[in-house]
Amino acid sequence: MTAARSSGAPGPLSRACRAVGRALHLPFTRTARGIRRATHAHGAGESGLGRLIELHAVNGAGDVMITVALASTVFFSVPTDEARGRVALYLAITMAPFTLLAPVIGPLLDHIPHGRRAAMAGTMTARAVLALTMSGAVATGGIELYPAALGVLVCSKAYGVIRSAVVPRLLPPGFALVKANSRVTLAGLLATGIAAPIGVGLQQIGPAWPLYGACAIFALGTFLSLSMPHKVDSAKGERKAHMLTYGERKPSLRTVGPSVLHGLQANVAHRMLSGFLIFFLAFLLRVHPLAGQSAAASLIMVGVAAGIGNACGTAIGAWVRNRPPELIVATGLMLVLTVASFTAVFLSPLMVAVLGAVAGLSQALSKLSLDAMIQRDVPESVRTSAFARSETLLQMSWVVGGAIGISLPLNGVVGLTVAAGILAAGAVLALRGLLTASRRGTVAPKKVTLASRVR
Repeated sequence: MTAARSSGAPGPLSRACRAVGRALHLPFTRTARGIRRATHAHGAGESGLGRLIELHAVNGAGDVMITVALASTVFFSVPTDEARGRVALYLAITMAPFTLLAPVIGPLLDHIPHGRRAAMAGTMTARAVLALTMSGAVATGGIELYPAALGVLVCSKAYGVIRSAVVPRLLPPGFALVKANSRVTLAGLLATGIAAPIGVGLQQIGPAWPLYGACAIFALGTFLSLSMPHKVDSAKGERKAHMLTYGERKPSLRTVGPSVLHGLQANVAHRMLSGFLIFFLAFLLRVHPLAGQSAAASLIMVGVAAGIGNACGTAIGAWVRNRPPELIVATGLMLVLTVASFTAVFLSPLMVAVLGAVAGLSQALSKLSLDAMIQRDVPESVRTSAFARSETLLQMSWVVGGAIGISLPLNGVVGLTVAAGILAAGAVLALRGLLTASRRGTVAPKKVTLASRVR
């Protein structure tokens, strides 16, 4: 014993402590290494896309913590048996941050293309501070909760706009834009699914605890944002790309060609359908629940079906080949239009659940494809504004769809016929142009192509 001590060899107690330490930290280190291998696979680690994937996972986890904390407050509590005027007020509150986003945040971010890491870090830091602000009011529903919650929504969407604009700079060789967007979005969905039950558990300790957790997560997000690759802020080739020959106009959102326009029209139809189904079915299933189910169980079943469809759409996008995004949008629109038409004619609980799943799947794929078209076709000098304005239009479409849903009589056939009509209008506007572009292959406008060559 004395010899062992004098030679510096660890004793039995020290060896036991080390063994326990290794046993405790091994699952965490293995999990971390597995996550790092998944996010950095297929060249994503070398290009920097893997770091963006991890950052987006942190963003999703923080946002869901705040959602869990606010779920029991008057801000998001909208029982379906209350007056429809209160639901309309909720829709107006939901629209407010997006109305602010387009005319202010998009152009502002366009003027700081070399400070995107700092801008993303700023949205994370602001949400960390706002989470602490809300922690003192979440239990009582104090007046300061409302502007803080709206600030969180604005910061969340501002982050999303910057993130979408950053993806093309981090694209690995041979990666399609739809595939890259899907991997980023899928990481956010997985993190949301993991963080949601943790947030519920923290809420059992106290209503402010999920907000404390959100603050810590967003603080981590600030660090990850600043540690993104330097090429996120690189100005290489950008000055030359903005130079125009005599007589040319500065690139604007009107120079992007038809693909983005038709893709946006199709996505507007998807978002209107989403808002419509959420609010129409919330009222309808409360009065007429699915056969053999309570109203709450009916809503949960349809919601789970839609969530599964959305996750499947994102996963499919992550593995999609180099298919034209126009073809993906057109296929999704035709699929959900067909299912909605059959549901209106052959109304049944099963068809309602199938419609929810297909709507979630096609909306996810269509949004990923729209992002890819904007990233491909829109000049970088206005790309951030394009994302901001498209997000605003899509959110407003969701609100309009929800307003239609709460204004209709609670008749399933009538409501689902209106849903099919919304999709049919989108198909009339967008389908032909999308199919034409997918057959001939989309060529970006001349100025954008020249800029791309300079880069």
